[in-house]
Amino acid sequence: MLQTQNVFRKVYEFYNDPEYFQQLLKIAVPITLQSLLTSSLNMASSVMVGQLGEAPVAAIGLAGQLFFLLNLMLFGIMSGSAILTAQLWGKGDVENVRRVLGFAVKMGLVAALIFWSVSVFAPEFTLGLYSNDPEVIRIGSEYLRVFCWSFPFFSVGFAYAMLMRTTGNVRLPLVVSVLALTINTILAYVMIFGVFGLPKMGIMGAAWSGLIARIIEFLLLIGFTYRNRNNPTAASWRHLVEFNPQFMLNVLKPVLPVVLNEVFWSFGITMYSVIYAHMGTDSIAAINIVQPIDQLAFVAFLGIGSATAIIVGNLIGKGETQKAYRYAGRSLGLQISGGILVGALVYSFAGLIFSLYNVSAQVILNARHILAFLSAAMWIRASNHVIIVGILRSGGDTRYSLILDGFVIWIVGVPLAAAGAFLFHLPVGYVYALALTEELTKFIFGSSRYFSRKWINNMTEVVETA
Repeated sequence: MLQTQNVFRKVYEFYNDPEYFQQLLKIAVPITLQSLLTSSLNMASSVMVGQLGEAPVAAIGLAGQLFFLLNLMLFGIMSGSAILTAQLWGKGDVENVRRVLGFAVKMGLVAALIFWSVSVFAPEFTLGLYSNDPEVIRIGSEYLRVFCWSFPFFSVGFAYAMLMRTTGNVRLPLVVSVLALTINTILAYVMIFGVFGLPKMGIMGAAWSGLIARIIEFLLLIGFTYRNRNNPTAASWRHLVEFNPQFMLNVLKPVLPVVLNEVFWSFGITMYSVIYAHMGTDSIAAINIVQPIDQLAFVAFLGIGSATAIIVGNLIGKGETQKAYRYAGRSLGLQISGGILVGALVYSFAGLIFSLYNVSAQVILNARHILAFLSAAMWIRASNHVIIVGILRSGGDTRYSLILDGFVIWIVGVPLAAAGAFLFHLPVGYVYALALTEELTKFIFGSSRYFSRKWINNMTEVVETA
């Protein structure tokens, strides 16, 4: 009994810091709200497409894999750049914050151009890597050829929104994103089902509504950013087009491992989709039904992870490394306990959503099995998110995070999932469970890295030397 009381007292003392929670909530709540609304509206769109049958559900899920890859590549570029801007902002260096933003915009546009080219000129070939269902490939290709025009707008907006948060401006990205997603959902309903006398467009309605919403989001974000020229992310044209090889090389050193991390990890996740898709349309449809639930359940952990990256990065930039270590540890503890709680809630209630889908009983059964394993592993995935994104990257330990997040998926997760699917012919739920062994491996090595303190590095000199 006495030992239990001592444990609770130590935990209370560790978390008895109003300043930490004030900073965390200030940043995490708007990011969480944005993620929550995004996931909720994505689920609404998924349910709408779900009324069209299994082939459209599978098609939009596979077509979404290209956008998913782009999104993760952009996340690598922007979160890698945010390592620098968070520390630079902690030091008060606005000029170099804007120069790094210009670098991020240029890199993001290059990535968008690559994925746009694939979507316009070779969508059938690309989707054929995921599925051998001709109908799914045809529908998904038609969707991609329209939606891909949103990629450049999305990439530039992503850069501004991500780096804006590192300077403490989390409200503007939230408001703009909510407006754009609301417009997207309304337009999707009108266009998919042909409301108000408009023709029924089906899955193409989802493509056009997504494109229009992304353009509106871009225009609103840029417009509001430049209303105040003192905004630290109101980069001038000079900052955006600057080509300084030494500066770009210095910035690439910490950013490139993050980009490679996201590329390797995203292709690993894509390989999971390939495995599920080749198990059959029922399997990939079940995965696509569970994904919006997963996204919705994970929003709070995304908010805490992103907020931790900003707060810890600012502290390291100020030279307060001990405080940065302590704050990072608190966030890790919150993710573990929160993951256990949310996992239990997801397992208890999320299955009710399955009744909204017009799919076969086998798809629903598969989805229930996947949901059970997802719920059990929620706390591990939440912990890994804050370790990799919130702690290692914010401290500039990008090479270790590359090994941990970019390579482990190929060494552990993908081989085991492939073996379960094609050697042992297991049901999709058990194959999904084998893929989760990757997360357990990352947690073991990632938590050890946190306690070693080797991840704490001041990166501001990297930019200032150029």
